[in-house]
Amino acid sequence: MAEKILLKGNEAIALGAIHCGCDGYFGYPITPQSEIMETLMEEKPWETTGMVVLQAESETSSINMVYGGASCGKKVMTSSSSPGLSLMCEGLSYLAGAELPCLVVNVVRGGPGLGTIQPGQGDYFQACKGGGHGDYKMIVLAPSSAQEMYDFVGLGFDLAFKYRIPSMILADGVVGQMMEKVELKPQQPRWTNEEIVKMSSDWATTGKTPNRKQNVVTSLALDAVVHEELNHKLQQKYVQMEEEDVRFETLHCEDAEHVIVAYGCMARICESAVEQARKEGIKLGLLRPITLSPFPRKEIDRLVPQLKSMMSVELSAGQMIEDVKLVVNGRIPVNFFGRLGGIVPSPEEVLEAFKKSI
Repeated sequence: MAEKILLKGNEAIALGAIHCGCDGYFGYPITPQSEIMETLMEEKPWETTGMVVLQAESETSSINMVYGGASCGKKVMTSSSSPGLSLMCEGLSYLAGAELPCLVVNVVRGGPGLGTIQPGQGDYFQACKGGGHGDYKMIVLAPSSAQEMYDFVGLGFDLAFKYRIPSMILADGVVGQMMEKVELKPQQPRWTNEEIVKMSSDWATTGKTPNRKQNVVTSLALDAVVHEELNHKLQQKYVQMEEEDVRFETLHCEDAEHVIVAYGCMARICESAVEQARKEGIKLGLLRPITLSPFPRKEIDRLVPQLKSMMSVELSAGQMIEDVKLVVNGRIPVNFFGRLGGIVPSPEEVLEAFKKSI
C-alpha cells in the first residue's frame, strides 16, 4: 500500500525531487519557498541516492549551476520565488537556447519589487511569455494541491527531457505553504552514467571517446542562417507541445452557460464558488489549466459556442486573461476578477464578482 503523509506543498516538491531520481538541486533561500531546500537538507539525499544539494551564493549562481548539470545530461533543478526568478531569467534563456532540459520551481509571492511574502500569481507573464530575452518558451505546470506539487516534479522532468527545454512548476504561495495528505511513490534510481550516455550522446557533454564524438554545449550562433535554423527548430518544439502535452481539468462545463478560468489556489477557491452557483441554479463551470504553457486553447475554443461569458480569476491585475481573450477573439464577453497584494478572496467574493459581471 502506498505511503501517505502530511506535507506542505514545498516539502512535497523536495520529496518529489528525491523520489524521481533527481541528480542535483542548486538553490538560494527566499520566502515563501525556502522549505524546499530546507527539507532537502534535512532528508540528506546525498547519503541515500547520491543526489547533490547545494545552497549557491545567489539565484544567478543557482541557475548557472543548473546549466552546468544539465549540460551533462543530469536531472537538475532549482527553486525560488518571484524576485529570485527575475535574477534567473538570463540563465533560463541560455538553457532554452542551448536546448538543455531542467526543472525550475517558482513559488510566487506578491509583487512587483520585493512586494510581500504573501501569495500571488503575478508571474504568469514572466513564466509563459519567456521572461528572459529571445523567442523561447518553457513547459509551465500549475499545481493546485500538495499532491500535484509532488507529482509535477517527475512530470516536469519527463517533459523537459522530451523536448529538451526548461520546465517550470509555477505555484503560488498558498499551494507552497498549505499542508495536505500526499501519496508518495517508490524511490526511482538515478540514471547511471551509461544510461545518460545512451540517452543523450548526441547533445550532452558526456566526454569524447573513440566511439563518441565531442559535444560543445552553447547557445551562441554567430552565423545568422544557423541561428535562424535553431529558432525554427525551437518553434517546432513549441508547436509539438501544443499538440501533445496540453493538460487541463473541467468541472460542470458540459451544460455550462458561463465558465470561470482559474489555476493554482484560485482554482480550488473557484471550485467552491461554482458548486455554490450550481445550488442557486446558475449554470457555471470551471476550466483549470494545468499547463499554462502550452495553454488549453482548443478546449476554450470548443466551449465558447455554448457560453454566454467567461471570467478569468487570478491573484493579479489580470495576466492569464489576455490568453483567454486571444482564444475567445471577441465572440463572447471575457470578464475579470482579481485580488492584489497577497489578499486571497473567498468563494463568496468570487461568486459575487461573477454575478455582477453578467
